[in-house]
Amino acid sequence: MKRSLQILAILIAATTLGATSSAAQNRYIVRTSGGLNSVLNLCLLANCQVQGSLDGQVGQTFLVTSTGNLISQLLNGTINFLESLLGIRSIEPDQLLPIPQKPVNNIPSGLNDRSPVNYYGSVVWHGYSAQPAAQIIRLTDAQRGFNISGTGIVAIIDTGVDTSHPVLVPILLPGYDFTRNQPGASEWLDVPQLQNGMSDDGSQDQSPVIVQQSSAAILDQSSAAILDGGPYSAFGHGTMTSGLVHLVAPKAKILPLKAFSSNGTGNLSNIIAALYYAVQHNANVVNMSFDVSTPSSALNQAVSYANQNGVVLVAAAGNENTSAPVYPAASNGKVMGIASTTDWDARSNFSNYGNTDVWIAAPGEYVISTFPGGTYASASGTSFSSPLVAGTAALMLNAKPQLNHSKAASALSNAIQLTPDLHFGRLDAYKAVSAWVNSSTGSGWYW
Repeated sequence: MKRSLQILAILIAATTLGATSSAAQNRYIVRTSGGLNSVLNLCLLANCQVQGSLDGQVGQTFLVTSTGNLISQLLNGTINFLESLLGIRSIEPDQLLPIPQKPVNNIPSGLNDRSPVNYYGSVVWHGYSAQPAAQIIRLTDAQRGFNISGTGIVAIIDTGVDTSHPVLVPILLPGYDFTRNQPGASEWLDVPQLQNGMSDDGSQDQSPVIVQQSSAAILDQSSAAILDGGPYSAFGHGTMTSGLVHLVAPKAKILPLKAFSSNGTGNLSNIIAALYYAVQHNANVVNMSFDVSTPSSALNQAVSYANQNGVVLVAAAGNENTSAPVYPAASNGKVMGIASTTDWDARSNFSNYGNTDVWIAAPGEYVISTFPGGTYASASGTSFSSPLVAGTAALMLNAKPQLNHSKAASALSNAIQLTPDLHFGRLDAYKAVSAWVNSSTGSGWYW
């Protein structure tokens, strides 16, 4: 063993000689079967620093930093030594991932439909509760037909949430901000100059404006001017996905997990940490409105961990208009990828398609949801199709307990068949709940 460690140290030193020194810290995700000690030993040999655990009580996935290229040091056969001696399973770069967003060119009429209505104990705009997306998926039929309004915890890995939005306050859990490594998940921390300036009552003197071409929101002109810049292109994204889960399952609790900043980017390590956090804080469903084109061993392991713990996983299928795999949607049946459809039941021209990325589809064009400042916005993208399905899973849990990912996927496959490139078709909440209620208690199945 001592001899092998000496050889390993020589190999690492040799491969480091040609590396250019840099003050920049490169970030890596390391998976190991040997716990913290194995990663500490790795960094002792490879001159890296352990920043912390990403998987909580599991203790097998860690974030490390290095001024050199840690992966290039391990390409010359050294990884075999690492695996046999230290239990290192994989080392991968900590990528910076974007939230997929699509331009919004029009303001839907629903943003002008501000008549207050009671929606399961909260006062909301009629344009939100009665929007076309809700009608298309037969939401009211499911809620009233089975006397359900959602239960359990839906974790939302996103940009955070407006923690004071009057529609969301009754069902929000504290959450966590992985971008700052602190409790809470407020979107306002990214835009502090706006927090005290935006109205929290959706007052009638505000007007619908297009913000960053990615959403149309009810804002005053000063707020719109501040948000009209690159650093805030995704501001409100998490509040909108949360509002759509709430629309479908108004009594389900929402656990906001902030892994993305208002500029629309987030580190893969924060996403992985958020997924483990969701499982370990009793989430029943996780919504992931993001995608990446390259697979990640560490993300796949986190997904498997969630599956093993009975968590239903839903993700955006992506807005690249391709059938190429994107992740986590294309995670070999472990995650349900959700495509976007128009209000006329056609695939949205931006939506990814094909059985690799898509389990089912849901409306994703000009949907209306909650937005920071106690107001509402409209947006398009598979990001906004996914939470409609996540909310439906919370409805199913309300109708009958013991739901897991496999059982949810089976029931949700009872969709409205459209074109083959949308796999099982477009979400029908009533059919999904009915299929679950009438199913046996078996383990379910995957396509």
